[in-house]
Amino acid sequence: MIIGVGTPKSIQDRRQGRARAIANAVGLVTGYALDAALGDPRRFHPVAGYGRLAAALERRTYAVDRAAGARHAAIAVGMPVLVACAAAIATQRRPIARSALVAATTWAVLGGASLRREAEAMADSLDAGDLRAARRRLPNLCGRDPSTLDNSEIARATVESVAENTSDAVVAPLVWGAIAGLPGLVGYRAINTLDAMVGHRSAKYARFGTASARADDVANLVPSRLTAALTAVAAPLVSGSPGRAAWVWLRDGNRHPSPNSGQCEAAVAGALGVSLGGRNVYFGRVEDRPVLGDGPLPVARDVRRAAQLSAAVGAAALVLCAAHALAKPWRRCR
Repeated sequence: MIIGVGTPKSIQDRRQGRARAIANAVGLVTGYALDAALGDPRRFHPVAGYGRLAAALERRTYAVDRAAGARHAAIAVGMPVLVACAAAIATQRRPIARSALVAATTWAVLGGASLRREAEAMADSLDAGDLRAARRRLPNLCGRDPSTLDNSEIARATVESVAENTSDAVVAPLVWGAIAGLPGLVGYRAINTLDAMVGHRSAKYARFGTASARADDVANLVPSRLTAALTAVAAPLVSGSPGRAAWVWLRDGNRHPSPNSGQCEAAVAGALGVSLGGRNVYFGRVEDRPVLGDGPLPVARDVRRAAQLSAAVGAAALVLCAAHALAKPWRRCR
């Protein structure tokens, strides 16, 4: 029996593939650690810069037309992805440079630390009974009109924001980074930012924003469900029941108007033993959403528990995604 050992070139290719995988995994872990330690970059945030460029592009591409919105999304997402692809190709044989680039990009596209800090600060305001401060802080977390909200409604809005953004700002970037490296990180953040800018329901963006909104829905299908599953697993860390969290997720997750946000919010409602959903008042718009969960409305303590749950889910997602990034070249060689 002859055992093929591969040509020198194929062996070298496998080694380079494994080196790239290690660099990607190390970059994801390092970027996550930077976000945990430092939060968002304080000046010259790349995502903010991207938003300004996308807004400038919109002034040239906008029309009350879905085709125009699709062109806008294709350009606004395609260009940064092409740049990321070029960077990935340029660092194919430079694992240290690849790792540093993935780390910096991961740090830029994650937002878990800032999300948790805002939630903790909100809990402090609610505990102190400082409704005015809580109302001032709410726009940092979501787009609702805080002017008429009481403590319980602000707590609900905060828990819902933490639930949704644990997927959008932590799990989803890690998933796409594990799957597609630099282009995945950049592409996901571009899609998600574009959805926040033009994908929401309004008279102006009802047609133009359709492509951006649908792209974001597709990009978050797997991450949102992974977030919900990890939320159920982590429920005991906040004195919750995994079985209860999973049951509420499966029962209520599809009742939400978003195909993805409801998965995360329902799982968090079950894990915390609270009710989420109801009437949401935005600036000039009102939405009545179905109730998710069976318990009382959240209070300040539940906001802190949601932040703790978010941290646990993010750490678990990091482990899974880094392991996936490492395993890819080994699976191909079997």
